[in-house]
Amino acid sequence: MATDTTEVKAIARYIRISPYKVRRVLDQIRGRSYREALIILEFLPYRATEPILKVLRSAAANAEHNAGLDRAELIITQAYADQGPVLKRFQPRAQGRAYQIRKPTSHITVAVGVPEK
Repeated sequence: MATDTTEVKAIARYIRISPYKVRRVLDQIRGRSYREALIILEFLPYRATEPILKVLRSAAANAEHNAGLDRAELIITQAYADQGPVLKRFQPRAQGRAYQIRKPTSHITVAVGVPEK
């Protein structure tokens, strides 16, 4: 994105959802205004919207309190999900075998800023 914006970010780590599923939602809000993103997240039917909404509100609060920015002017400059550690579990199967179950985690980062005029 543009380099002439003041950016403030928030990160949620070790969220128990696949980064693939989180990215599907983040693609919908990247580059939009803060208010527009809140409305979109409110009506999307995915489970990933809940932690993303939490991170977005945290980023807006950080921008307001730490950088003195106005929430009404914020836009989402960056939104991405990185892969966290994978929890490995085992499912017992027939004849003494065990199948591995992988439970992925995500690190969600949302950065908001005000474009320079």
